[in-house]
Amino acid sequence: MTQAINLDPAARAIKDIVTATRTGMEFPGPVVALEDASFHVKRGEFVSLIGPSGCGKSTLLRLVSGLIKPTAGHLNVFGELIAGPRAEIGMMFQKPTLLDWKSVFDNVLLPITLAGTVKKADRERALDLIHLVGLKGFEFSYPRQLSGGMQQRVALARLLNTGAELLLLDEPFGALDEFTRERLNLELLRIQSDLDATILFVTHNIQEAVFLADRVFVMTPRPGRLAATVNVPLPRPRTIEMTKSPEYNDLVFNIRDTLGGFI
Repeated sequence: MTQAINLDPAARAIKDIVTATRTGMEFPGPVVALEDASFHVKRGEFVSLIGPSGCGKSTLLRLVSGLIKPTAGHLNVFGELIAGPRAEIGMMFQKPTLLDWKSVFDNVLLPITLAGTVKKADRERALDLIHLVGLKGFEFSYPRQLSGGMQQRVALARLLNTGAELLLLDEPFGALDEFTRERLNLELLRIQSDLDATILFVTHNIQEAVFLADRVFVMTPRPGRLAATVNVPLPRPRTIEMTKSPEYNDLVFNIRDTLGGFI
C-alpha cells in the first residue's frame, strides 16, 4: 500500500490544506481567467469544481499545483504561499499520457525511476497500487493492449505512487463511456477512503460532481468566479443506489439551476 509524503508535524497539523484569498489569474491579451476566488479545502475532503467551459477550472488546478503563479490575491497550500510544484501535490489529466513502450508496471514505477534508485520496496509498492486500482493480471501489459478505462487506472496508480497528499484531477474520466466512468468513480472513492487523500476534481458532469464530493464549487463563465458552494451531506460510502434518492436529485437540480442562471 502506498503511503503519503512525510510532511513535517507543523504541516500535518494544518486542517485547511488549500486556502485561497481573492486569488486571480490574468494571462497576456489580457485574458482574465480567474477573478477574486476565495475558498478553503480541508484535509481529507473531496471537492468537485464545476462550471461552463473556459470558466477557469483548469486554471485553478494549475495554480494550486504551483505550475503557474496567481497574478492577484494569495494562495496557500499546506500553510505556505505556493511558489512552485511540490512533492505533496499530484496532478492527473483527461488523457492518461502513458509511455507506450513501457508496461503497466514500469509506467506506475516511473515517478520512482525518475527520482533515483528503485528498491525492492518500490517495486512491491507499484504492484500493490496496480492491484489497488483493479488491474491485477495486467502488470506487464502495454498501454496499446488496454481499454481507455484501464489506461486511466494506470495513470491513477502512477499518480498515487508519487506519494502526494493533495490530488488534483482535471476531468480524468471525461472521455470515457458512462459505465466505465461510473466504475472508476466508485474506484476513486474507495481509494480516497483507503488513503485519506484530499482531492480537487474538475468535471463538466453535474451528477458526477455531486456523487463524488463533500462540497461542490460552482463557477461562473470567464472571468471565473466562485458563484456558490454546495454542501453534499450524502452518507459515505457512496453507492449507485444513492443516485435514485430525492436528496441526490435535489442537489443535482440545485446546481443545474445555478449554472442555468449564467446562460
